[in-house]
Amino acid sequence: MTTHAHGTFAVQLTPQALAHAEADASLGRLSIDKQFHGDLVGTSQGEMLSARTGVESSAGYVAIERVTGALHGRQGSFVFQHSGTVDRGAQQLVISVVPDSGTGDLVGLVGTMTLDIADGIHAYDLAYTIPDVA
Repeated sequence: MTTHAHGTFAVQLTPQALAHAEADASLGRLSIDKQFHGDLVGTSQGEMLSARTGVESSAGYVAIERVTGALHGRQGSFVFQHSGTVDRGAQQLVISVVPDSGTGDLVGLVGTMTLDIADGIHAYDLAYTIPDVA
């Protein structure tokens, strides 16, 4: 049975040096620091790689972040994998829990997260399943 976790998060993105300093200026690397509130309470740290194009409303990014905290009271950590594109303004974003990345009470966690950003507030909906502990 799928359960939904809802809440908000604050995010700080900090530019970082690229591994190859001579890379095109359209490429970027950022560190991710988040604080989750609501049904998921905790923090995350991660890395994002981005690419801008010559068309202002087109871009892409990938990211990995480790979340540590409590999901509906279950303590542990897990990893999110992001893949996003903007195609002339049309956004597509997939955020998935990396298989077998759950620890502690979150072992076996499977799920996907959607985001809604309105008036500067970042909200999430995490649809997930997790095996019951016997």
